[in-house]
Amino acid sequence: MTLGLLFILLGKMNFTGLHGDILIKRENFSFYFPIVTCIVISLVISLLFNLFRR
Repeated sequence: MTLGLLFILLGKMNFTGLHGDILIKRENFSFYFPIVTCIVISLVISLLFNLFRR
């Protein structure tokens, strides 16, 4: 839930994501899949968990 709110807030601040995220815009359709952003967030969270576990 927190991650979803973060994406909504970043979207309102015109954060379009990182290079490598998938964005498809058509006339009446748009699709956004933040694959690279998700990978970076996952790496950061994993590093934080590893630091706090020790």
